[in-house]
Amino acid sequence: MILKDKVAIVTGGTRGIGFAVVKGFLDNGAKVALLGSRQETVDSALSKLGEANPNYSVLGFCPDLLCTAAVEEMVRSVVNQWGRVDILVNNAGISDAKPFYDYDEAHFDHVMDVNVKAVYNCTHAVAGLMKEQGGGVILNTSSMVSLYAQASGSAYPVSKFAINGLTKALARELGKDGIRVNAVAPGITATDMVAALDQSIIQRMSAGIPLRRLGTAEDVANAFLYLASDMASYVTGEVLSVDGGFVG
Repeated sequence: MILKDKVAIVTGGTRGIGFAVVKGFLDNGAKVALLGSRQETVDSALSKLGEANPNYSVLGFCPDLLCTAAVEEMVRSVVNQWGRVDILVNNAGISDAKPFYDYDEAHFDHVMDVNVKAVYNCTHAVAGLMKEQGGGVILNTSSMVSLYAQASGSAYPVSKFAINGLTKALARELGKDGIRVNAVAPGITATDMVAALDQSIIQRMSAGIPLRRLGTAEDVANAFLYLASDMASYVTGEVLSVDGGFVG
């Protein structure tokens, strides 16, 4: 129970890696507010968690993460319920594979807004509160493409490069207030989208990974759990790769 009585907010918490993070935190004693993009996905996630353990302390919200007022209202609701916010996991985001020649300004802006501005909005909404509390933990979801880029969809690695930079900048600036800031950079992970691929494709993907398998959502969630806990009390400003040794 390494997060016993800690209060966490997890964006993008209704499926995949985010849902695994939520469940891992709950299993280790945290109280968790999970965020999703739609009420129906939030309700579905809450239902699954209720079936797994009716004693979980969990709330669900679906604020517009690009709206400062909506994010701040969500944080107030969490504080009204549980009195504080100890951990923020900025996991919500979108991928992109559009060729650069087909880009327009609106498409580039949309990827950057969802993957960067939303992280800024959520982080800014909790940072002052964490300072008043005497500390906290902010964790961001990066990606292996922030280190190696990708063949198409350039806005996505650009946005994750930005997340790495924000992580390191805030770690230096907020450290004096007891706030640790780290990121997790997942590799190829067996989410629902990947699981739907043909097995021959998955085998080819795995062959390029030294550990010879895809990561699981739980593999990545365990990295978040470690960084959120006091076991990582002297770790800040890191981008932790969880990619099976992938080298580009």
